[in-house]
Amino acid sequence: MYKILIVEDDATIAEAIRKHIQSWGLEARCVEDFRNVLAEFAALDPQLVLLDIALPFYNGYHWCGEIRKVSQVPIMFISSAGDNMNIVMAMNMGGDDFIAKPFDLNVLTAKIQAILRRTYHFAGQVKILEHRGALLNTADASLTYQGQHIELTKNDYRILQALMENKGRVVSRDTLMQRLWETDSFVDENTLTVNMTRLRKKLEAAGLKDFILTRKGLGYLVE
Repeated sequence: MYKILIVEDDATIAEAIRKHIQSWGLEARCVEDFRNVLAEFAALDPQLVLLDIALPFYNGYHWCGEIRKVSQVPIMFISSAGDNMNIVMAMNMGGDDFIAKPFDLNVLTAKIQAILRRTYHFAGQVKILEHRGALLNTADASLTYQGQHIELTKNDYRILQALMENKGRVVSRDTLMQRLWETDSFVDENTLTVNMTRLRKKLEAAGLKDFILTRKGLGYLVE
């Protein structure tokens, strides 16, 4: 089922859109925390974003730019500011479509279905893993945090992927070593320890202190 994130601060409009979209068999969720739209985006991992321009704290152009740093997911702007300047700016910021308020919900749904068909008929979906604002893109093995790109080695990526896919659950050392074996290099207990220490230092330098926790005798986790 396709998932759609609705970034609209008018609760009445947002709920009307959500209910109408879901009546067509799509999953839809409304953003609740407008300070952390990117975190809610990563948590849902949607196939389409409906994005208003006038929002609390940061406007839609800001969030479009932030999403574009980590994903090429289609973004449709929904705004009462439907003049040519705003439409052009929305497209230049990375938007894929624009619909001006007030709009007919059936027209909105038709646009949504058209974008989903164009985007996903031939293309596979890209999964983004999120924890504490850090975004791990499984398509290109990249990690970003607060707008900065954190360089990852192949081993860094495999460790983080295993931990973030199991967020809140302990991942054993044996499981992590099996992941590292996929790099075609010899891995033993000491190799894992060295890689984990280097990765933790890298994350801490980027502002992600205590991102990976140790459960003595069991393994590691993020929570």
